[in-house]
Amino acid sequence: MLEKFSKWKASKESPASPSTPIEQMKVPKHVAIIMDGNGRWAKNKGLPRVAGHREGMKVINKIVRKANELGVEVLSLYAFSTENWKRPKTEVDFLLRLPERFLSIELPKLIEENVQVRLMGSTENLPDHTLKAVTKAVESTKNNTGLILNFALNYGSRYEISEAVKRIARDVEAGVLSDADIDDELISSYLMTSELRDPDLLIRTSGEIRLSNFMLWQLAYSEFWFTDILWPDFSEEHFIEAIRVYQNRGRRYGGV
Repeated sequence: MLEKFSKWKASKESPASPSTPIEQMKVPKHVAIIMDGNGRWAKNKGLPRVAGHREGMKVINKIVRKANELGVEVLSLYAFSTENWKRPKTEVDFLLRLPERFLSIELPKLIEENVQVRLMGSTENLPDHTLKAVTKAVESTKNNTGLILNFALNYGSRYEISEAVKRIARDVEAGVLSDADIDDELISSYLMTSELRDPDLLIRTSGEIRLSNFMLWQLAYSEFWFTDILWPDFSEEHFIEAIRVYQNRGRRYGGV
């Protein structure tokens, strides 16, 4: 089984020709991306890790624009995890400056392109400058009706699920809910993505094959596409390739 999976990964499971057109009716509505490989990209070039994060930031606007153009409704980007606090302080400080730098340049374009910015994660421990920049973007775009750009910032799926369980337990104790009310749909409604559909497609760059505590509940029936491309080298063409592969998959949700 592992050998079969390794061969699949090596070939990137791409049955469609690069010239195969995108089927508009089968474009994934929600695409989630684990943007991985910035540090390795920088190391390969003899640069400090922060240089990779700076280059990775530049890729985001290209992928947002392409997703919007293709008709993707939600694009969720794993920007900073609850585990990233373990990194060196200089790197953490730089990472938490990136939302401010990105939005200072891109927010007018996002508004013009009708993109709605959302934040998924805990605001606890976020620096004021980070929170201020993201809050401004969320507020400035809240009435936009195009692509939802969902930043997972200070986000961890186990934390998200734990917090949802606590809230459900409190509501049961208060008599708002009974244990008979608890099912998949109710739990989903207590998560940070309660207003969003589950991802149809997960993309992870850099060759790693794991979820890294990202949307564990929501990705139950998502299609996964892994690539060895490091995030700073990820292009619109790679994004389209992932969607072509997705369109050639058969999604059965446990059925036949």
